[in-house]
Amino acid sequence: MRHTEGYSRRRLLTLAAQAAALLTIDRALAGSVAPTETAPPTAGDQTMQTRAIPSSSEALPMVGLGTYRGFDVAPGDPVYRQLPAVLEALFRKGGTLIDSSPMYGRAEQTTGELLSIHEPRSPAFLATKVWTRGRKEGIAQMEQSFSLLQTERIDLMQIHNLLDWQTHLPTLREWQEQGRIRYIGITHYTSSAYDDVEAVLKAEKLDFLQINYALDDRAVEKRILPLCRERGVAVICNRPFGGGDLLARLKGKPLPAWVSDVQVNSWPQLALKFLLAHPAVTCVIPGTSNPRYMVDNAGAGFGPMLTDAQRHQLIALLG
Repeated sequence: MRHTEGYSRRRLLTLAAQAAALLTIDRALAGSVAPTETAPPTAGDQTMQTRAIPSSSEALPMVGLGTYRGFDVAPGDPVYRQLPAVLEALFRKGGTLIDSSPMYGRAEQTTGELLSIHEPRSPAFLATKVWTRGRKEGIAQMEQSFSLLQTERIDLMQIHNLLDWQTHLPTLREWQEQGRIRYIGITHYTSSAYDDVEAVLKAEKLDFLQINYALDDRAVEKRILPLCRERGVAVICNRPFGGGDLLARLKGKPLPAWVSDVQVNSWPQLALKFLLAHPAVTCVIPGTSNPRYMVDNAGAGFGPMLTDAQRHQLIALLG
Protein backbone atom coordinates (compact mmCIF):
# COMPACT_ATOMS: atom_id res chain seq x y z
CA MET A 1 0.00 0.00 0.00
CA ARG A 2 1.45 3.36 -0.99
CA HIS A 3 1.55 6.15 1.57
CA THR A 4 3.87 8.63 -0.11
CA GLU A 5 1.74 10.61 -2.53
CA GLY A 6 1.49 14.35 -1.93
CA TYR A 7 4.66 15.02 0.10
CA SER A 8 7.83 16.82 -0.92
CA ARG A 9 11.09 14.97 -0.62
CA ARG A 10 12.38 17.53 1.90
CA ARG A 11 9.28 17.11 4.08
CA LEU A 12 9.52 13.33 3.98
CA LEU A 13 13.18 13.39 4.94
CA THR A 14 12.45 15.72 7.83
CA LEU A 15 9.63 13.56 9.13
CA ALA A 16 11.72 10.42 8.67
CA ALA A 17 14.59 11.84 10.68
CA GLN A 18 12.25 12.88 13.48
CA ALA A 19 10.51 9.53 13.53
CA ALA A 20 13.77 7.55 13.53
CA ALA A 21 15.03 9.44 16.54
CA LEU A 22 11.74 9.05 18.38
CA LEU A 23 11.55 5.34 17.67
CA THR A 24 15.01 4.86 19.13
CA ILE A 25 13.98 6.68 22.31
CA ASP A 26 10.62 4.96 22.64
CA ARG A 27 12.04 1.50 22.01
CA ALA A 28 14.48 2.10 24.81
CA LEU A 29 11.65 3.25 27.08
CA ALA A 30 9.49 0.28 26.15
CA GLY A 31 12.33 -2.10 26.89
CA SER A 32 12.85 -0.65 30.36
CA VAL A 33 9.25 -0.78 31.59
CA ALA A 34 9.10 -2.29 35.05
CA PRO A 35 6.46 -4.98 35.60
CA THR A 36 3.25 -3.06 36.32
CA GLU A 37 -0.41 -3.45 35.55
CA THR A 38 0.20 -2.01 32.06
CA ALA A 39 3.32 -4.02 31.25
CA PRO A 40 3.05 -6.33 28.18
CA PRO A 41 2.58 -10.06 28.58
CA THR A 42 5.46 -12.39 27.93
CA ALA A 43 4.57 -13.31 24.38
CA GLY A 44 8.09 -13.60 22.99
CA ASP A 45 8.17 -13.64 19.21
CA GLN A 46 4.80 -15.34 18.86
CA THR A 47 2.45 -14.08 16.19
CA MET A 48 -0.74 -12.35 17.21
CA GLN A 49 -3.79 -14.52 16.69
CA THR A 50 -6.10 -13.75 13.79
CA ARG A 51 -9.75 -14.16 12.91
CA ALA A 52 -11.07 -14.78 9.43
CA ILE A 53 -13.10 -12.05 7.75
CA PRO A 54 -16.24 -14.05 6.89
CA SER A 55 -16.80 -12.55 3.44
CA SER A 56 -13.29 -13.38 2.21
CA SER A 57 -11.59 -15.72 4.74
CA GLU A 58 -8.72 -13.21 4.91
CA ALA A 59 -6.96 -13.43 8.27
CA LEU A 60 -7.15 -10.23 10.34
CA PRO A 61 -5.10 -9.81 13.55
CA MET A 62 -7.33 -9.58 16.62
CA VAL A 63 -6.08 -6.28 18.06
CA GLY A 64 -5.90 -3.05 16.12
CA LEU A 65 -5.72 0.66 16.92
CA GLY A 66 -8.34 3.39 17.09
CA THR A 67 -7.20 6.93 16.29
CA TYR A 68 -10.00 8.94 17.91
CA ARG A 69 -8.48 11.74 20.04
CA GLY A 70 -5.01 10.18 20.26
CA PHE A 71 -4.08 10.96 16.63
CA ASP A 72 -5.84 14.32 16.46
CA VAL A 73 -2.54 16.14 16.96
CA ALA A 74 -0.11 18.16 14.82
CA PRO A 75 3.64 17.55 14.39
CA GLY A 76 4.55 20.23 16.96
CA ASP A 77 2.55 18.53 19.72
CA PRO A 78 4.52 16.38 22.22
CA VAL A 79 1.91 13.63 21.79
CA TYR A 80 2.65 13.50 18.04
CA ARG A 81 6.23 12.56 18.86
CA GLN A 82 5.01 9.42 20.63
CA LEU A 83 2.88 8.17 17.76
CA PRO A 84 5.62 6.57 15.59
CA ALA A 85 6.38 4.30 18.54
CA VAL A 86 2.66 3.48 18.92
CA LEU A 87 2.53 2.29 15.31
CA GLU A 88 5.82 0.44 15.72
CA ALA A 89 4.42 -1.37 18.77
CA LEU A 90 1.24 -2.31 16.89
CA PHE A 91 3.12 -3.71 13.90
CA ARG A 92 5.83 -5.39 15.96
CA LYS A 93 3.18 -7.33 17.88
CA GLY A 94 1.49 -8.36 14.63
CA GLY A 95 -1.46 -5.96 14.59
CA THR A 96 -2.46 -4.22 11.36
CA LEU A 97 -5.90 -2.58 11.58
CA ILE A 98 -5.85 1.21 12.04
CA ASP A 99 -9.26 2.85 12.22
CA SER A 100 -9.88 6.55 11.56
CA SER A 101 -12.58 8.95 10.42
CA PRO A 102 -13.07 12.49 9.08
CA MET A 103 -14.92 13.02 12.36
CA TYR A 104 -11.64 12.60 14.30
CA GLY A 105 -10.12 15.98 13.51
CA ARG A 106 -6.57 15.63 12.19
CA ALA A 107 -6.38 11.86 12.79
CA GLU A 108 -6.47 10.81 9.12
CA GLN A 109 -3.75 13.29 8.19
CA THR A 110 -1.54 12.26 11.11
CA THR A 111 -1.99 8.59 10.23
CA GLY A 112 -1.07 9.23 6.61
CA GLU A 113 2.01 11.22 7.55
CA LEU A 114 3.36 8.57 9.88
CA LEU A 115 2.60 5.63 7.62
CA SER A 116 4.26 7.40 4.68
CA ILE A 117 7.64 7.26 6.41
CA HIS A 118 7.31 3.81 7.97
CA GLU A 119 10.10 1.42 7.04
CA PRO A 120 9.71 -1.27 5.90
CA ARG A 121 6.55 -0.41 4.02
CA SER A 122 3.55 -0.22 6.31
CA PRO A 123 1.55 -3.43 6.76
CA ALA A 124 -1.47 -1.37 7.85
CA PHE A 125 -5.03 -2.51 7.19
CA LEU A 126 -6.54 0.96 6.75
CA ALA A 127 -10.11 1.62 7.81
CA THR A 128 -11.89 4.95 7.70
CA LYS A 129 -15.40 6.29 7.24
CA VAL A 130 -17.72 8.56 5.31
CA TRP A 131 -19.62 10.92 7.57
CA THR A 132 -21.71 13.44 5.67
CA ARG A 133 -24.96 13.79 3.73
CA GLY A 134 -25.29 13.76 -0.06
CA ARG A 135 -23.67 11.74 -2.84
CA LYS A 136 -21.32 14.47 -4.08
CA GLU A 137 -20.42 15.46 -0.55
CA GLY A 138 -19.70 11.81 0.33
CA ILE A 139 -17.49 11.31 -2.70
CA ALA A 140 -15.58 14.52 -1.95
CA GLN A 141 -15.06 13.50 1.66
CA MET A 142 -13.84 10.03 0.75
CA GLU A 143 -11.48 11.42 -1.89
CA GLN A 144 -10.09 13.68 0.84
CA SER A 145 -9.55 10.60 3.02
CA PHE A 146 -7.50 8.97 0.26
CA SER A 147 -5.41 12.13 0.04
CA LEU A 148 -4.92 12.55 3.79
CA LEU A 149 -4.09 8.88 4.30
CA GLN A 150 -1.71 9.07 1.32
CA THR A 151 -2.94 5.83 -0.20
CA GLU A 152 -4.41 4.64 -3.49
CA ARG A 153 -6.51 1.95 -1.80
CA ILE A 154 -8.41 1.83 1.48
CA ASP A 155 -9.00 -1.58 3.00
CA LEU A 156 -12.29 -0.79 4.73
CA MET A 157 -14.66 2.11 4.11
CA GLN A 158 -17.47 2.41 6.64
CA ILE A 159 -20.62 4.52 6.73
CA HIS A 160 -20.22 6.35 10.02
CA ASN A 161 -23.22 6.12 12.33
CA LEU A 162 -25.38 5.12 9.35
CA LEU A 163 -25.51 8.76 8.23
CA ASP A 164 -27.26 8.85 4.82
CA TRP A 165 -26.29 5.22 4.28
CA GLN A 166 -28.73 4.64 1.40
CA THR A 167 -26.98 7.38 -0.58
CA HIS A 168 -23.40 6.30 0.15
CA LEU A 169 -23.73 2.53 -0.19
CA PRO A 170 -23.98 2.48 -4.02
CA THR A 171 -20.79 4.54 -4.26
CA LEU A 172 -19.01 2.16 -1.90
CA ARG A 173 -20.12 -0.85 -3.94
CA GLU A 174 -18.92 0.78 -7.16
CA TRP A 175 -15.53 1.61 -5.64
CA GLN A 176 -15.25 -1.89 -4.25
CA GLU A 177 -15.75 -3.32 -7.74
CA GLN A 178 -13.06 -0.94 -9.02
CA GLY A 179 -10.64 -2.04 -6.31
CA ARG A 180 -10.36 1.35 -4.64
CA ILE A 181 -11.74 -0.11 -1.43
CA ARG A 182 -11.60 -3.74 -0.40
CA TYR A 183 -14.37 -4.03 2.17
CA ILE A 184 -17.60 -2.20 3.03
CA GLY A 185 -19.06 -1.66 6.47
CA ILE A 186 -21.28 0.40 8.75
CA THR A 187 -20.64 1.74 12.22
CA HIS A 188 -22.42 2.92 15.33
CA TYR A 189 -21.56 3.49 18.96
CA THR A 190 -24.81 3.54 20.92
CA SER A 191 -27.48 0.97 21.74
CA SER A 192 -30.25 3.43 20.84
CA ALA A 193 -29.38 2.80 17.17
CA TYR A 194 -29.43 -1.01 17.33
CA ASP A 195 -32.83 -1.33 15.66
CA ASP A 196 -31.55 0.63 12.66
CA VAL A 197 -28.28 -1.31 12.61
CA GLU A 198 -30.18 -4.59 12.69
CA ALA A 199 -32.43 -3.51 9.83
CA VAL A 200 -29.47 -2.59 7.60
CA LEU A 201 -27.64 -5.84 8.42
CA LYS A 202 -30.72 -7.80 7.36
CA ALA A 203 -31.33 -5.78 4.20
CA GLU A 204 -27.80 -5.38 2.82
CA LYS A 205 -24.77 -7.58 2.22
CA LEU A 206 -21.93 -6.03 4.23
CA ASP A 207 -18.41 -7.11 5.10
CA PHE A 208 -18.02 -5.35 8.46
CA LEU A 209 -19.92 -3.89 11.36
CA GLN A 210 -18.11 -1.63 13.82
CA ILE A 211 -20.07 -1.36 17.07
CA ASN A 212 -19.70 -0.50 20.75
CA TYR A 213 -19.00 -3.52 22.97
CA ALA A 214 -17.34 -3.70 26.36
CA LEU A 215 -17.40 -5.72 29.56
CA ASP A 216 -19.75 -3.12 31.05
CA ASP A 217 -21.68 -2.50 27.79
CA ARG A 218 -22.97 -5.84 26.53
CA ALA A 219 -26.32 -4.97 24.92
CA VAL A 220 -24.93 -5.93 21.52
CA GLU A 221 -24.76 -9.57 22.62
CA LYS A 222 -28.53 -9.98 22.54
CA ARG A 223 -29.33 -9.54 18.84
CA ILE A 224 -26.57 -7.80 16.90
CA LEU A 225 -23.68 -10.22 17.42
CA PRO A 226 -25.77 -13.34 16.67
CA LEU A 227 -27.09 -11.62 13.54
CA CYS A 228 -23.53 -10.84 12.38
CA ARG A 229 -22.61 -14.51 12.75
CA GLU A 230 -25.71 -15.51 10.81
CA ARG A 231 -25.06 -12.97 8.04
CA GLY A 232 -21.29 -13.54 7.79
CA VAL A 233 -20.33 -10.02 8.89
CA ALA A 234 -17.02 -9.30 10.60
CA VAL A 235 -17.29 -7.35 13.87
CA ILE A 236 -14.92 -4.60 15.03
CA CYS A 237 -15.42 -3.50 18.64
CA ASN A 238 -15.12 0.21 19.33
CA ARG A 239 -15.23 1.69 22.83
CA PRO A 240 -13.83 -1.60 24.20
CA PHE A 241 -13.21 -0.01 27.60
CA GLY A 242 -16.78 1.26 27.79
CA GLY A 243 -17.53 4.90 28.33
CA GLY A 244 -14.22 5.44 30.08
CA ASP A 245 -14.92 4.39 33.64
CA LEU A 246 -14.56 0.61 33.20
CA LEU A 247 -10.84 0.58 33.92
CA ALA A 248 -11.34 2.99 36.82
CA ARG A 249 -13.85 0.56 38.33
CA LEU A 250 -11.41 -2.32 37.92
CA LYS A 251 -8.34 -0.44 39.15
CA GLY A 252 -7.19 -1.75 42.50
CA LYS A 253 -9.12 -4.99 42.20
CA PRO A 254 -6.95 -8.12 42.15
CA LEU A 255 -6.81 -9.94 38.85
CA PRO A 256 -8.47 -13.38 38.89
CA ALA A 257 -6.20 -16.24 39.95
CA TRP A 258 -6.48 -17.87 36.52
CA VAL A 259 -5.11 -14.98 34.42
CA SER A 260 -1.75 -16.68 33.89
CA ASP A 261 -3.62 -19.53 32.17
CA VAL A 262 -4.74 -17.09 29.47
CA GLN A 263 -1.45 -15.12 29.33
CA VAL A 264 -2.89 -11.92 30.80
CA ASN A 265 -1.27 -9.62 33.34
CA SER A 266 -3.38 -6.44 33.29
CA TRP A 267 -7.00 -5.37 33.46
CA PRO A 268 -6.93 -3.72 30.00
CA GLN A 269 -5.74 -6.99 28.45
CA LEU A 270 -8.41 -8.94 30.30
CA ALA A 271 -11.16 -6.50 29.28
CA LEU A 272 -10.13 -6.86 25.63
CA LYS A 273 -9.80 -10.62 25.87
CA PHE A 274 -13.33 -10.79 27.28
CA LEU A 275 -14.56 -9.33 23.96
CA LEU A 276 -12.33 -11.48 21.80
CA ALA A 277 -13.70 -14.61 23.46
CA HIS A 278 -17.06 -13.95 21.81
CA PRO A 279 -17.16 -16.00 18.58
CA ALA A 280 -18.72 -13.16 16.56
CA VAL A 281 -15.91 -10.67 17.32
CA THR A 282 -13.19 -10.26 14.71
CA CYS A 283 -11.05 -7.40 16.07
CA VAL A 284 -10.91 -4.85 18.88
CA ILE A 285 -9.59 -1.31 18.34
CA PRO A 286 -8.63 0.34 21.62
CA GLY A 287 -7.35 3.87 21.09
CA THR A 288 -4.12 5.13 22.59
CA SER A 289 -1.31 7.60 21.97
CA ASN A 290 0.96 5.86 24.50
CA PRO A 291 3.40 3.22 23.15
CA ARG A 292 3.37 1.29 26.42
CA TYR A 293 -0.40 1.02 26.38
CA MET A 294 -0.30 -0.13 22.77
CA VAL A 295 2.06 -2.94 23.70
CA ASP A 296 -0.16 -3.88 26.62
CA ASN A 297 -3.35 -3.79 24.54
CA ALA A 298 -1.76 -5.94 21.84
CA GLY A 299 -1.06 -8.58 24.47
CA ALA A 300 -4.76 -9.50 24.39
CA GLY A 301 -4.16 -11.10 21.00
CA PHE A 302 -1.89 -13.78 22.45
CA GLY A 303 -2.54 -16.92 24.45
CA PRO A 304 -5.71 -18.92 25.09
CA MET A 305 -9.11 -17.25 24.94
CA LEU A 306 -11.37 -17.03 27.98
CA THR A 307 -13.83 -19.82 28.76
CA ASP A 308 -17.53 -19.13 29.28
CA ALA A 309 -17.04 -19.65 33.00
CA GLN A 310 -14.24 -17.06 33.09
CA ARG A 311 -16.35 -14.56 31.15
CA HIS A 312 -19.25 -15.03 33.56
CA GLN A 313 -16.90 -14.51 36.50
CA LEU A 314 -15.84 -11.14 35.08
CA ILE A 315 -19.45 -10.10 34.54
CA ALA A 316 -20.26 -11.01 38.14
CA LEU A 317 -17.23 -9.06 39.36
CA LEU A 318 -18.72 -5.82 38.02
CA GLY A 319 -22.04 -6.55 39.70
